[in-house]
Amino acid sequence: MTSTARRGAVWTLLAWIAGVLFVLPVLWMVLTSLHSEQDAATNPPSPGAALTLQGYREFFGAGGGLSPWPPLLNSLTAGVMSTLLVLVLAIPAAYALSIKPVRKWSDVLFFFLSTKMLPAVAALLPVYLIAEHLAMLDNIWLLVILYTSMNLPIAVWMMRSFLAEVPVEILEASAIDGARLPTTLLRIVAPVAMPGIAATALISFIFSWNELLFARVLTGVVAGTAPVFLTSFVTSQGLFLAKVCAAATCISLPVLIAGFAAQDKLVQGLSLGAVK
Repeated sequence: MTSTARRGAVWTLLAWIAGVLFVLPVLWMVLTSLHSEQDAATNPPSPGAALTLQGYREFFGAGGGLSPWPPLLNSLTAGVMSTLLVLVLAIPAAYALSIKPVRKWSDVLFFFLSTKMLPAVAALLPVYLIAEHLAMLDNIWLLVILYTSMNLPIAVWMMRSFLAEVPVEILEASAIDGARLPTTLLRIVAPVAMPGIAATALISFIFSWNELLFARVLTGVVAGTAPVFLTSFVTSQGLFLAKVCAAATCISLPVLIAGFAAQDKLVQGLSLGAVK
């Protein structure tokens, strides 16, 4: 075996080890969700205990519990709407910063990046006071606006690197044919940069779906999201591991399904610009 082959085998083995280490906690969570509360609370845990779906039944409201569908629908609404708004705003901005660069475009990019330097908790009180003044507390559209503003900077950075890979020749050809900017973005730039758009959309959706801090403070009964609903399983009576793991598994499924469905676009999009 050559040295190149040996190095390749070592890197392959390390990649498999890293993958297993990342997947093991998820598999353990799923396994725990299929145990009874008594078996899930044993120390050390008993992976060979009898399996049951009681945790999932309680998550879906069996026995008089709260229904998870309103929080799941709120998370879906906030995630999808904010992702669409992010794409609508990020693609033209990235176009202006890459294909048709504006003056001092590097300063603009730094400004976008600087908005991520402020800890989210530092903006929590001002956002709460503004929302209270506007009577938008416990309103799902407030979360849509917040998630759009939170995800827009990273989306612009990502889309700029993706759009920088668009061949200039086809843009020049479209300009010669008299295509306007909306036509260029929709019919030329978007199809070429679709892997990057898919990657940006998926990451924005994941960030929106998983956000807890603002959703926990700014919502209540009406606009509570899935992560907020998940915290309701931690009560003064204790931590019910099987029920919490069942809820976490169900809440994670939409993101996992979206990632699996778009995995080819995600890998292709995240690798754009990696090799010149």
